[in-house]
Amino acid sequence: MSKLTFTPTNYIGWGSLQHLLVEVKKFEAKNILIVTDPLLKELGIVEHINKPLQENGYRTTLYTDIAPEPPLVIGEQLVDYTRKHQFDLVIGLGGGSALDLAKLAAVLATHDGKVADYLNLTGTKTLENKGLPKILIPTTSGTGSEVTNISVLSLKTTKDVVTHDYLLADVAIVDPELTISLPSKVTAATGVDALTHAIEAYVSINANEVTDGLALQAIKLISSSIRTAVHDGKNKQARSDMSYGSYLAGLAFFNAGVAGVHALAYPLGGQYHIAHGDSNAVLLPYVMGYIRQSCEKRMKDILDAMGLSSSYLSQEDASFKCVVALQQLIKDVNIPSTLKGFAIPELALEQLTDDATKQTRILARSPMPLNREDILAIYRAAFDGEIREPKRQTM
Repeated sequence: MSKLTFTPTNYIGWGSLQHLLVEVKKFEAKNILIVTDPLLKELGIVEHINKPLQENGYRTTLYTDIAPEPPLVIGEQLVDYTRKHQFDLVIGLGGGSALDLAKLAAVLATHDGKVADYLNLTGTKTLENKGLPKILIPTTSGTGSEVTNISVLSLKTTKDVVTHDYLLADVAIVDPELTISLPSKVTAATGVDALTHAIEAYVSINANEVTDGLALQAIKLISSSIRTAVHDGKNKQARSDMSYGSYLAGLAFFNAGVAGVHALAYPLGGQYHIAHGDSNAVLLPYVMGYIRQSCEKRMKDILDAMGLSSSYLSQEDASFKCVVALQQLIKDVNIPSTLKGFAIPELALEQLTDDATKQTRILARSPMPLNREDILAIYRAAFDGEIREPKRQTM
């Protein structure tokens, strides 16, 4: 038996932002904090929500002092700011960083202590109430933050999370129209992030029939549309498919979990500030190639979902072909295929490994247990650009 958790209210589809005012009214809010990316303010996208709110008598405050892969200090500053003002609703608009920070602001506004006190790896406090209501509106198709209970923060050399169902959005609005102006580089990184969510959810030891359906449909939608979305960003169908795929992938990994790719990606973001999607992308083929023997049947299914028939292949051959297909997809969306491509020095591999081994919450979901030797071997494979398998027998 599996426990599944979903955001209470979800709007998804072209033009779904029109439902924002109806939902805001339900909360009887008067003073609203909007946490958003500074670039969205410059592009005028924030006005799509700020202007109608103000025209309908709501007082709004824009908070744009955020950054990609937000460090802990930014989270602390936002929470302090939220506590000092009498906000009664938080709206997060933007990519995963903005949405994750909006969650923290909403929940910790009614708690004491620092954000650091609630971190998964080192915190000593537990969230005790839902805090302020929150509406999350993604402008990328990738992170799935609008439907998960996780807020990710960068530490000195790695990342950690605050995680609790209280961080779930009260309302998620996924409008593909908001992603039209997304640059191709960000489209690629966030898109592969979403694909990684779906793939890791599908091979997770916590997968079940429901998450499998979500994950496979997400893989189908993303793999068939990401190239078009990257190279022709105004393509309405591609943008819609990416939004739907990202949403489904978010639901899949929230309930089944991610594993090795994310565990190894966190230190890349923490130490070298590589965008989370890029970190996942550069590692995805190498992790899947390394654990291939533990999930051959599932990788065969992934290959089929990517639209590449495996009917004439054995499970072993299909799993090999799946790894090659992932490599080709990442190449096609112009993401570097090795750690060298991100200027990661070989001397960094040991420290990256040390930090990745601390991600025990995530590593526990891998279909193949990954110890320090395995993790270092995967980093070396990603550095050299060679798919490798464990020396020990995994079957």
